[in-house]
Amino acid sequence: MAPRKLAAGNWKMNGTLAALAELDALARDHGEAGVDVLICPPATLIHAMSSRAGQGIAVGGQDCHAKDSGAHTGDISAPQLRDAGASHVIVGHSERRTDHAETDGEVAAKAIAAHKAGLVSVICVGETEAERDGGQTLDVIARQLAGSVPDCATAANTVIAYEPVWAIGTGRTPTGDQIAEVHAAMRDALVRRFGDGADFALLYGGSVKPSNAAEIFAIPHVDGALVGGASLKASDFGPIVAALAAA
Repeated sequence: MAPRKLAAGNWKMNGTLAALAELDALARDHGEAGVDVLICPPATLIHAMSSRAGQGIAVGGQDCHAKDSGAHTGDISAPQLRDAGASHVIVGHSERRTDHAETDGEVAAKAIAAHKAGLVSVICVGETEAERDGGQTLDVIARQLAGSVPDCATAANTVIAYEPVWAIGTGRTPTGDQIAEVHAAMRDALVRRFGDGADFALLYGGSVKPSNAAEIFAIPHVDGALVGGASLKASDFGPIVAALAAA
């Protein structure tokens, strides 16, 4: 069975209640696009967003703790995300790995917690500029997949997102061949490990925009996108959703 197409938006630390108007516009124009649409807003907006997202748009968190509860000031647990109305959660995003020194093992523990709570984990992997320039890309991706994706992962509870860290804010853009190489390697690694790895949705997360979305979605084994800044406005994210639906 072919992976389900997914357009996921990561709002990062952006958005207040006023931004829900963007969700309304997206739901109105693209809620029935024929592909899965996911918005991961700040935790402060999850409940309000899930209460009005409507059919066709899912809501997720941007991170979760590996434990269900406890003395972890400032953190949020997977059950709490679920209780607030989330259906997904991003784990292992490059900014979490860099800013908070998250290890592959910690990412895997968070994914397990997400699965236990009934959430779909969106597990991020990707190489730095030094690793890309050093010819280590495929080795890094293989290591992160092996360490960050838990044994309980299935195509139903896990999505994999490749984000080339070296292409974020550097002015460098991956070529179609570079994206294709990594996505093919990820697919092969998942098939070897899980058998049904061909069913895992593989997202690309390197500065996807309306202007390049169609080209990216035409690349083999790219089943959707994890979009950052371009997901904040329905006028930008909508065309990306439409391009995925047309791919």
